[in-house]
Amino acid sequence: MPGEPALVEIDYGRRLRAGVLVPSGNSVAEPEIRAMLPAGVSALVTRLPLRGSSRAELMTMLDGLEAAARLLADAQVDVIVFHCTAVSTFAPDLAGTIRDRIQAATGLPCFTTADAIIAALQRLQARRVTLLTPYIGEVHQREADFLVAGGFEVADSAWLGIDTNTEMGRCEPATLLDWAQREAATPADACLISCTAIKSLPIVAELERRIAMPVLTSNQCMVWYLLDQHGIAPNDRRFGRLFEVPHVAAEAAGA
Repeated sequence: MPGEPALVEIDYGRRLRAGVLVPSGNSVAEPEIRAMLPAGVSALVTRLPLRGSSRAELMTMLDGLEAAARLLADAQVDVIVFHCTAVSTFAPDLAGTIRDRIQAATGLPCFTTADAIIAALQRLQARRVTLLTPYIGEVHQREADFLVAGGFEVADSAWLGIDTNTEMGRCEPATLLDWAQREAATPADACLISCTAIKSLPIVAELERRIAMPVLTSNQCMVWYLLDQHGIAPNDRRFGRLFEVPHVAAEAAGA
C-alpha cells in the first residue's frame, strides 16, 4: 500500500490574508512585513505610484486607489491596508477618507499606517513622542502636526531630508541605529521611527536597549495592528516591546 504523498507544505494564509497597498518605489516594506508575520498569515501586495516626496506626488498616489484596492479584493483578502505613512498622515482627516474610499470600492475592512501608529502609541500609553523620519522637512512637519492633532506631544524630532523611496531604502540599519540613538536623547514615552521605506525594523530591540524606551516603526506598527485586530498574537518578540503587549483577544478573555 503506497504511503502518504510527500508534498511540500506552503503557507498560503489559512488564518488571515491581508492585502497591502505600498508606494511603487518602496523595496523595504514587504521583506520587513513578512519577517514579522506568524504562520498562517500572508500579505499580498499591490503598488500605487510614488517615488518622490512633493505634495503633488504624494497626493497623486491616491488617484488609482479604488482600482488598486479592487485588484486586492480579487484575491479574496480579508482586510486591505493602505501602507504609506507620509500620505496617511498628510492631514488629520485623510486616513478616514482613504478608508472610506477603499471600503466603498471593495466592501472590505481596511486601515492605514496612520491608524496603526496611533493605535500602537495608545496601547503603549505613550503621550510624549520622539519623532524620527527620513523625510524632507515639509513632510516631517506634517507628520508632527498629525501627531499633535491626535493628542500627542512631540517631545523632540529629527529628519534626514531624503526625497525618494529609493534613497531611503539605501540607509543601512547600522547607520540608522547610530543616528536614532543620537537624536532620541530627550526623555519621552516612545520613539517613533516613521516611514515604511527605511530599514528600521532590525534596529528596534537594540535601540530600545540603548535609549530605554519603546521604539515604534511604521512597518512594525502595521503588522502589530493587523494581528491585534484579528486576535492573533505576534510570533517574534525580537521586534520590540510593542509585540509584547497583550492583544485584544487576550485582554477580552481576561476581562
